[in-house]
Amino acid sequence: MGIAASGKIGLIAVPRRGALPRSEAGLVRAAQRGDGAAVEELFRRHWPAAFRAAWLVTGDRAAAEDVAQEAFLAVRALASFDRRRPLAPWLHRIAVNRAIDWTRARARAAETPAEHDVAGAEDAAAAALGDDFVAALRGLSVEHRAVIVLRYLLDHTPGEIAVALDLPRGTVNSRLRRGLDALGRALEEDA
Repeated sequence: MGIAASGKIGLIAVPRRGALPRSEAGLVRAAQRGDGAAVEELFRRHWPAAFRAAWLVTGDRAAAEDVAQEAFLAVRALASFDRRRPLAPWLHRIAVNRAIDWTRARARAAETPAEHDVAGAEDAAAAALGDDFVAALRGLSVEHRAVIVLRYLLDHTPGEIAVALDLPRGTVNSRLRRGLDALGRALEEDA
């Protein structure tokens, strides 16, 4: 049997020389060894969620891009990352914490938030949330917004959120409850 163009011998896939590992742990190991293609693949896999989280917390597309890019700069510091853990929660924590910092700094500077065109955002998932939901989410405090984004849009557990934001779990649960209550009130008002 010859090797087909697809890199298969019969029904068995043969890894091509220089092919990227498929598992996240393998990609992290390769990235830690300095493999640029592995870093690019991790970026491709995790950019949409990091951007979405930053955009929903900051409410500013340009800031979200900057925040998500800063989070990915941390990928260069993967030497300090524990490969036994999943990469997404670590990366989301960095993106959300930086988005919170950006939002707080902007509030201190007393700038007025710009209007945002949800339909014009490149992130299809954020656009799918709907204008009313995004507007109601923007009306929440940054602390409530962050826990709701992490819990319900990025599917982190309250325990993971507590670790990511360096908060007691009870505080996370309280912020989730209060944030959801405020979000529900805002959506009812719009209805």
